[in-house]
Amino acid sequence: MKNCILKTLLLLLSIFIASCKNTSQQQETNYAQENYNKTETTITMRDSVQLFTTIYTPKDTSKKYPILLQRTPYSCQPYGADTYRNDIGPNKHLMEEGNIIVYQDVRGRWMSEGTYDNMRAYIPNKKTAKDIDESSDTYDTIDWLVKNVENNNGNVGTWGISYPGFYATCSTIDAHPALKAASPQASIADFFFDDFHHNGAYLLSYFKITPLFGTPKDKPTDTSWYKMPDIKTQDQYQFFLDAGPLSNLNSYFQNEKLDNPSLQIDDKTEDFFWEELKEHPNYDEVWQRKGILQHLKNIKSHVATMVVGGEFDAEDLYGALETYKTIEKYNKENYNTFVFGPWSHGQWASTKPENSVGNYYFGDSISLKYQEQIETTFFNHFLKGSGDKNSGLPEAYVYDTGKKQWESFDAWPPKNAEKETLFLSENQKLSSAEKKETGIQFISNIKKPVPYSEDIKSVFTPRKYMTDDQRFAARRSDVLVYETGILEEDLTLVGDILAKLQVATTGTDADWIVKVIDVHPADAEENNKKMQDHLKMSNYHLMVRSEVMRGKFRNSFTYPEPFIPNKKTAVNIKLQDVNHTFKKGHKLQIQVQSTWFPLIDLNPQTFVDNIFKATEEDFKTQTHTVFTSSKIEFSVLK
Repeated sequence: MKNCILKTLLLLLSIFIASCKNTSQQQETNYAQENYNKTETTITMRDSVQLFTTIYTPKDTSKKYPILLQRTPYSCQPYGADTYRNDIGPNKHLMEEGNIIVYQDVRGRWMSEGTYDNMRAYIPNKKTAKDIDESSDTYDTIDWLVKNVENNNGNVGTWGISYPGFYATCSTIDAHPALKAASPQASIADFFFDDFHHNGAYLLSYFKITPLFGTPKDKPTDTSWYKMPDIKTQDQYQFFLDAGPLSNLNSYFQNEKLDNPSLQIDDKTEDFFWEELKEHPNYDEVWQRKGILQHLKNIKSHVATMVVGGEFDAEDLYGALETYKTIEKYNKENYNTFVFGPWSHGQWASTKPENSVGNYYFGDSISLKYQEQIETTFFNHFLKGSGDKNSGLPEAYVYDTGKKQWESFDAWPPKNAEKETLFLSENQKLSSAEKKETGIQFISNIKKPVPYSEDIKSVFTPRKYMTDDQRFAARRSDVLVYETGILEEDLTLVGDILAKLQVATTGTDADWIVKVIDVHPADAEENNKKMQDHLKMSNYHLMVRSEVMRGKFRNSFTYPEPFIPNKKTAVNIKLQDVNHTFKKGHKLQIQVQSTWFPLIDLNPQTFVDNIFKATEEDFKTQTHTVFTSSKIEFSVLK
C-alpha cells in the first residue's frame, strides 16, 4: 500500500509540474544540463521572508533572454546546484530555443520560509509590508529577477498548471511592469466550485490528498513532511461506505509529531486544511476570500493572458473557464485568449503522441501541436516579439470533442449560437415541447449509492471517469434516463448547459446530479487500443458533461435551506461549457441521479447544518421525484 500511495503522489506531481518528468536521476543526455547553468538562491520578500528559487540560464550569453517563471507548492526539486531537471520550461521548444527558466517554492512550502496557506487570499489596498499575498510575492520575485539575473531582456512570463496555474493568475493582479505574458492553465479559481467542492458537495475523491496541503511545516525542508492516508484496500467504494459519516475520517488527519513541539495539540497536530474544510461547510467568508475571480477586474493592460483548460478536466474545469470569462468580461481592452482541448488535468503538457482520456480516443499529436503552435507562439510573441495584439492566435481555440477537430472562434461562447430547450418527459424521452406534468419517482438508497465508475481501484481524483461509458448507470433503477431519438443530422452544443429541475423528496435534503451523454450507434467502430477489455464502442455512452448540486444550496451557497418534504421545488444546475457535436446516428441522453459515490460524499438526505459533523442517525433512504416540467437549456451552433 505504501507503494500505491507513492505512485499516486508521483502521478500528481508529474501532471502538475509537467516539465519535471524525471527529477531524481539524470539520464545520459540531459539537454538542460548541457545547455543551461543552474543557480539556487533565496529571494527576500517585502516582509523579510525568504523564498527558495532555482534559476536556469542559457550557457549561450551572446544574446538576452526573457524570463519564464513558475511558482509552485510542489517543489522546484531536484535540489542541489549540480542536479538538473531533465526538462525545463513550459515545453521543449521554449527550452531548446533559449529562455531563462525560473522555479520557486511558494511561501511555506519545501525550501521556502513562511507559513503556507492553501489558496492564500488576495489583499487589496495593502498598507504595510506585512500585507502579503501571492500577488505581492510574485511582484517581489520578478523585481529581483529582472534586476539581478544577467542577460535578461526585461520581459517576464508566468505559467503553471493547477495550483501553479493559480499562482500564474495571481501574477496578473497588481502586476509588475516587466510581466508581459501569463498563462494560467487548469487554474484553481474558487474552492467551493472546483477541486474540493462542486456546488457545495464535498469531493470525497480529494480525501487521500488532503495532507499534501494541510500538514503543518515549521521550517524549510527538501524532503516530504506529510503522510497520505493508508486505507488498506483497493476498493474505495466499500471503504467509504463502511466508514460512514465524514466525522469518522478525522483520525486520518492527525499527525503524531512535529519538529516544533509548540505547534502540537494534546500530542497531536491537526491537518489545518481538513480543519478548515470541516469547520466551514458553507460558502462563508473563508471561501469567499480565497476565491480569485472577484479580483480579476482590473488586470494591467500590459499583461497578455492565455488561459488553458481541458474539456475533461476532473479537477479544475470550472477554474479555467471562469478565469477566462472573468478576465474577458472586465478587461475588454486586454489581450486574452482561451485554449480548450480534449484533455484531462494537465494532459496538454504530455509529450505522448496518442491523446485519449480514459477509454475514449480523440486523436494523435493534439498536445504536441498545442505546445509547438499555440503555447510557444504565445510566449514568443509577447516576450521576444512585437508584443502587440496581432499574435496570430484566435480568440478561442476549442476542440470539438464529437467531430474530433480543432475550431477557432472570435468569441467564446460563440456568438452564432441559438438557445434551445428539451424537456425531461415520460417514457425516457427528451421532447422539445412540455407535456402534461407528471412526476417520475426513484428510491435513493444510501446503502447502495450509484457508483461514479465501474472501476475497482484506490485513486486520487479519477481522471478517466470524465469520459467513462455510462451504460452501467443507465441500467440502474435509481438513475433516470431521458434521450432523443436517433439524430438525423449533426447537433453541436456550445457553451454552458443549464439543467432546470423541478423535484421533490420525502426527505429534507438531496443531491441532484445531471449528466449529458452521447450515445453511440451499435455499429460504432473500435478506435482505442487501450480501451478496457469489458467495454466496446458499440452503444458507448460517452459522458460529455456532468455536475452535482447539493440541494440545500439551491438558493444560496452561504445560507442553506432544507427541502419541505414532498413539495415541488426548483433546483438549477449549471453544467460547464462544452463544444461537442452529437453526430448523425447518435442520440443525446440525459441522466439524473442523487448519489455519485465515492466521487462525492453521501448526502444524509436529511438536512444537517454541517455535513462533516453528521451522525449515522442522520442518513436515511428517501424517495425522490423529478417532474416532467424539468428541462435542459443549451446553445446550438448554427
